[in-house]
Amino acid sequence: MKGKFASHTLLATLVSSAFLTACSHSPSSTAQLSPAIPERLIQQCEAFADQLAYQNTSIFAVESIAKGDMSVAGKAIDEHCLVKGEMNRRVSPVDGKEYAIGFEIRLPKSWNGRLLYQANGGIDGTVRAAEGGFAGGPITNALYQGFAVISSDAGHDRPLPTFGYDPQARLDYGYQAVGSLTPMVKSLVAQVYGKAPDRSYFSGCSNGGRHAMVAATRYADEYDGFLVGAPGYRLPLAAVANIAGAKLYLSVPGTTEKDLSAAFTMQERKLVSTAVLQQCDALDGLKDGLIQDYNACQGVFDLDKNVPSCGAGRDGSCLTAEQKNVVAKVFDGPRLLNGERVYASFPYDAGISNQDQMNWEYSAPIKRDSGAVSMIFQTPPVDLKDLSIRNFNGPEFVFNADIDELVKKVYATDGDYQEASMSFMTPVNPEDMSLMRDRGGKIMVYHGVSDPIFSVQDTQDWYQALDQKNHGNAGQFAQFYPVPGMAHCRGGQSVDQFDMLTPLVNWVEKGEQPEQVIASARGDSNPGGANKELPSDWSETRTRPLCPFPTVATYDGHGDPEKAASFVCQ
Repeated sequence: MKGKFASHTLLATLVSSAFLTACSHSPSSTAQLSPAIPERLIQQCEAFADQLAYQNTSIFAVESIAKGDMSVAGKAIDEHCLVKGEMNRRVSPVDGKEYAIGFEIRLPKSWNGRLLYQANGGIDGTVRAAEGGFAGGPITNALYQGFAVISSDAGHDRPLPTFGYDPQARLDYGYQAVGSLTPMVKSLVAQVYGKAPDRSYFSGCSNGGRHAMVAATRYADEYDGFLVGAPGYRLPLAAVANIAGAKLYLSVPGTTEKDLSAAFTMQERKLVSTAVLQQCDALDGLKDGLIQDYNACQGVFDLDKNVPSCGAGRDGSCLTAEQKNVVAKVFDGPRLLNGERVYASFPYDAGISNQDQMNWEYSAPIKRDSGAVSMIFQTPPVDLKDLSIRNFNGPEFVFNADIDELVKKVYATDGDYQEASMSFMTPVNPEDMSLMRDRGGKIMVYHGVSDPIFSVQDTQDWYQALDQKNHGNAGQFAQFYPVPGMAHCRGGQSVDQFDMLTPLVNWVEKGEQPEQVIASARGDSNPGGANKELPSDWSETRTRPLCPFPTVATYDGHGDPEKAASFVCQ
């Protein structure tokens, strides 16, 4: 049946019943999982090229990748095997196009016994290099650490929303590609190394974070640890809210459909950013350009009182009454006619003047959200004469949209599209992660406080609901790390470079619960790439602790203000 894990009939002919017993991930009352055991691949990659097999799967190529052909932060990645293939090729009965789930798998010669599923961002449609990287400038990745890593296109081979006309492609994108690929990659790993992965992990940011959050509920019996970045786990509603925000910005006098930035210019954004910092920067004990206690900031900063109002024309030193009204509505979260929020509110943070903010609020509604909502998320999709993107008018869709109707459509179904996007794109009961919890699984979630498209408030609300569901004990298996100043997955006025995979592994396999994660800034000499939005008065190697919610990084009052050691999570 589509959407369920495929039968392991072929797998059973390839490995012993003892192996099947060993890889079974049935729920257990045991809270501690055993560590992975490394294995070395002795044979050459090309030697098993004709031996790999799994049902409904085609292997296109198996090749050796020499040490140093790939690197991360200037460090050579060891020799490994690259496997490319696809699953479930078919012809759509709706749009007549061919579809398949494309993938690549990288298998280290020196394997650490672990698998990582690399979930990708955007609307997928491309098989990205299976490296298993994470936020900001990379300092390491899963492949470098010795993981076997899989990456996929989630069931369509172009990053265009037109795949949304095929009902099965929608479901594959939402969650079923993961359901098909997971038993397949575990089988291939077993065929190559002689055993299945001892431990399996799932990681991604943005839509990849959504994939990870979905997997933590739908496939919690198949994965042991989940690293979730900026999870747009209610992505259809976030996209509709961004369209609603564009319509609000258009209402500011002097703004046109071709230039939404005229509603709230970069100069005006910097004005507000400065005002937010003036009110909130010192709440953590140090004025350093980072607002650690963003929740307290929302009660201290007042847009109307703390930002000058224009008496005459706009000159960048003030906001008009119309601007304040619109900005307040956007950050409070656009609402339906009945007063309910479409999605979530967004906190005021220093990053309101990040370039990322401009792109997501002014460009993305027309260039991204319009296509995703109209073709993938709503039921039925918009009527296009030949199902081609060239026939679609993004600005027309956005600026003529009835937001209440769009929300109804992302919850709708019909004869062809029998699962609504708010089902296939979202976790099942996200506040209930008891299956993962009971079998010893762990989840770590990070989210930029200045993320302009998926709100850190939405993620905080999820974590608090999870904690309530677990009677205040969610921290025993789940952690949420807000990243002050960080934009969407990376960048902004932030320390956005950190390794959260290593502490996740140590938590899952050794029971070492993280107390903090050290993050660093990315100056011009950073081997993982520079963050061009770093303030000039910051050290290029500034470090800070990322603290698990609800604790906040607070200055100790006497240490070096550029060093993480001078802060405590409290």
